[in-house]
Amino acid sequence: MTSGHYTPETFNARNAVGYLLRCTLNLLQPRMEALFTDHEFTFVQWCVLMQLRDGLANRAADISRNLNHDSGALTRVVDQLEGRGLIERTRSTEDRRMVELALTPDGRTAVDASVPLVVDHVNRLFEDFSREDLDMLIGMLKRMIDKLQDGEKDRQP
Repeated sequence: MTSGHYTPETFNARNAVGYLLRCTLNLLQPRMEALFTDHEFTFVQWCVLMQLRDGLANRAADISRNLNHDSGALTRVVDQLEGRGLIERTRSTEDRRMVELALTPDGRTAVDASVPLVVDHVNRLFEDFSREDLDMLIGMLKRMIDKLQDGEKDRQP
C-alpha cells in the first residue's frame, strides 16, 4: 500500500474528493439546466454546441464520452440541433465511415449569444473566491484530469 493524503483510518466520504466532485455536479447541473428554461436550447444542447465551438470534440461519440451522456440520447440531441440548423454533419475526409460535426454560422451565433448567461451565473457562484482561488481550483482539477487520463492510457492494451 502506498502512503498518501488519505489513510484507511481517517478516510470518510465528507472529505473524499470524488464525493465532493459528485456533490458539486449534482448541485450545479440542475441550476445550469434552469438557466436555459426560457432559451432556444437546453443545457445539454448548449454543452454540445460548446464542445464543438471550443474544439473539444467533433464526433458524437467523443462528445458523448466527454459529457458522460448516453450515446443514443446524444444522437437525438444532435438530430435536434441539426434540424434547427445549428450544427451540420459531414463525412470525414480521413475516414469515410466517420461523421464529423461542426457548428453552422447560426449555431456559432446562438452559442456565443448564450455564453454571457452562463458567465454571469458562474461568476455569482464564485463571487466569494479570489482570482487566485479560482485559478488554483482550475489548475488542480486540470492536474487531476491529466493524472486520470494518463492512468487510462496505462490500462489500455
